[in-house]
Amino acid sequence: MVLRSRRVMTPDGPRAASVAVSVAEGRITAVLPYDTAVPPGARLEDLGDDVLLPGLVDTHVHVNDPGRTAWEGFGSATRAAAAGGVTTLVDMPLNSVPPTTTVPALEVKRAVARRSAHVDIGFWGGAVPGNVPELRPLHDAGVLGFKAFLLPSGVDEFPPLDPGRLRTALREIAGFGGLLIVHAEDARLIDGAPPPTGPRYADFLASRPRTAENEAIAGLIALARELDARVHVLHLSSAEALPLIADARREGVRITVETCPHFLTLTAEEVPDGATEFKCCPPIREAANQDALWAGLAAGEIDCVVSDHSPCTADLKVGDFGRAWGGISSLQLGLPAVWTAARRRGHTLHDVARWMSSGPAALVGLDRKGAIEAGRDADFAVLAPDETFTVDPAALHHRNQVTAYAGRTLYGVVRSTWLRGRKIADHGTPTDPTGRLLERQART
Repeated sequence: MVLRSRRVMTPDGPRAASVAVSVAEGRITAVLPYDTAVPPGARLEDLGDDVLLPGLVDTHVHVNDPGRTAWEGFGSATRAAAAGGVTTLVDMPLNSVPPTTTVPALEVKRAVARRSAHVDIGFWGGAVPGNVPELRPLHDAGVLGFKAFLLPSGVDEFPPLDPGRLRTALREIAGFGGLLIVHAEDARLIDGAPPPTGPRYADFLASRPRTAENEAIAGLIALARELDARVHVLHLSSAEALPLIADARREGVRITVETCPHFLTLTAEEVPDGATEFKCCPPIREAANQDALWAGLAAGEIDCVVSDHSPCTADLKVGDFGRAWGGISSLQLGLPAVWTAARRRGHTLHDVARWMSSGPAALVGLDRKGAIEAGRDADFAVLAPDETFTVDPAALHHRNQVTAYAGRTLYGVVRSTWLRGRKIADHGTPTDPTGRLLERQART
């Protein structure tokens, strides 16, 4: 098969090209000049002026399956991913029951995922109190790394690591060359902040001060430096932490960082009181902070943009910010949400592909994902970047159609999504599930 477009987003930038695909192998065989003759017997997909992007890789998705499948599930989550141009996702070790903190729990999750995967799926393991002996077996079983919290996660079955346990877990993970990904907010500073109660977003924002992120990240940097460990900061909200991370990298500390579409597109000033669909932890902050996050992206200080899709049932989004579940559903909307903001700020789709495809793939070592070049998996998102749509929650494939983007007009309509050379979604409608389960690849 040959996919032809006047705008193919290659690692070197956009170009008119014909992308040759071996459907049998699911691989890109060549990126050729636009007018290259189609070989006899090959099928041509002429995409015209629509942009051919590498399929998105979303390394931060809470599928919640099994155990909390009323919140989400592998079937609904991967349908939403496919509709939104995401071809690979990595499932977080919570809020499923059991959490992915042992090999048997991983196998339970894999058995559930295998039945209904519309996209390729990898898995994070969890680092929790008492499971240090489980970390190497999970690594050997193929998880892509380990997640830890430094304060309560919101679910009892995934407790946080105190400083001593964090050190012990990170020493073990560093010993076998693994990756620790961290929800970095300082528990002591959060406990000392005013508790969030009631419908005012300003009160919730005050309960999660940016100093809690900054201090937690500073501590993580110090520990990574001491143990020569590889660490990753999840869902960065506070732009004040970026200089700390940049300085650490210059010193040789192996630290990476992500941010999320909601931090790049939504601001505290626009959150109505009682609108707990905007609640997440760490929180959406002020417009000036958002500007600084975009500056960090432009400077290469932020490695990737991923969804932190963390859904729940509608009844858990009560109007009290202290009691509502914290999480934003955006798996299907991440690409248009980021592109809408990026184009307004003068960024290109080549930037978006780096942030949302190649960056996340590199983070977890999925060397066959994240780029349009020979040898990679033939994973694509076909985008009409200048077309707009208004977000209708009823049109989303998420199990619960609760979203902070409801009613927003976004640029970028995903025409189709392709996984290993086969179309898995057409104009927002997913086809039959053909996704595979992924394991960690040995780094060379």
